[in-house]
Formats: sequence, C-alpha cells, structure tokens
Amino acid sequence: MKTIIGLGNPGKEYENTRHNAGRIAVEYFVKKNDLPEFRLDKKSNSFVSKSGKILAVLPETFMNKSGFSAAKLFKAKKENKDLVVVHDDLDLPLGKIKISYGKNSGGHKGVESIMRAIKTKNFVRIRIGVISGKKKPVDILKFIVGKFKPDEEKEFKKVLKKTAESLETIIDSSPERAMSEFN
Repeated sequence: MKTIIGLGNPGKEYENTRHNAGRIAVEYFVKKNDLPEFRLDKKSNSFVSKSGKILAVLPETFMNKSGFSAAKLFKAKKENKDLVVVHDDLDLPLGKIKISYGKNSGGHKGVESIMRAIKTKNFVRIRIGVISGKKKPVDILKFIVGKFKPDEEKEFKKVLKKTAESLETIIDSSPERAMSEFN
C-alpha cells in the first residue's frame, strides 16, 4: 500500500496558501482519481482516504508536527518507497516539481518532523515549487502562509495536474520512473 501524505496546516486561514501546496495537491489527486472522501482518523489526528493500494493522508496537526500522523499510519523499514510526502518548496520556482528519495529535509520543518518520527530519511518526496520571481522574499513566513496571487493560481493549477500524474506513475510503476518522467 502506498501512503501519500500531503503536508500543510489545518484551518480556514491556511486554505489555499503556498505552505499548503502539498495538502492541496493530495486533495486534488484524491478527487481526480475518484477515491473515497476524506474521513477523520482520530488515532492519527488526520483526514484519510483509503482505497485498495492507496492511503492518502492530510495531517490535522500543524506542519511542524506532521510526523505524529505519519508515525501512526506508516511503519518505517529500511527502504520506504511506499511512503510519499508531498510538500511546498521555497527552492523551486512555481510550476516545477522535483521528486526525490532519501534526501535531507532541506530545512522543511514538516519533512524534518516526519524524519524524526519514523527515524529515517528514506522515503519519496514530491517537492512543489512556490516561488515566483527570481529571489526569495524577505519575510519568508509571511510569504509561505500567504495565498497565491491570481496569475500564480493559474500556474499552480497546472502543477496540481502534474503532481497527480507523478503520483499515478509512482503507484502504477515506480518512483524511479516518475523521477525520470517528471524531474
């Protein structure tokens, strides 16, 4: 079974923000593939959609505590190609995704939380670029919890489709194939 975790913050004030790119992408994937509606799983404090070989997860913890949900729903092994974490990335431009396996967190607090909780960095990550323009904003926190501008939304919607296609490739084939097709 593939466990797909979409990182973000819960609550209305964080809906459609850059920091919730991973959460939004997993919601889109579930809807696009007609998977069951998300239901609250109290044990993991997350919304889950389970269908056959897919468990989609939206932690209801804040980003920095995402590992709590991951550890309750996924038991780590040496190789964890069945765990896919989807999240925002400030080092990638808007419209780009990057799929990797076994890499460091890159300073992403949600990814760090998962690494600590499952005691490994060996899992698949899909990083979604959220930076528009050539350089990072001065106030990063304000930027990442900010909503996409109308022209950015258009580009973000394209990347949601690309992310869903990459998840489908990971599920139907392999992470390596998805990397070669989408990176």
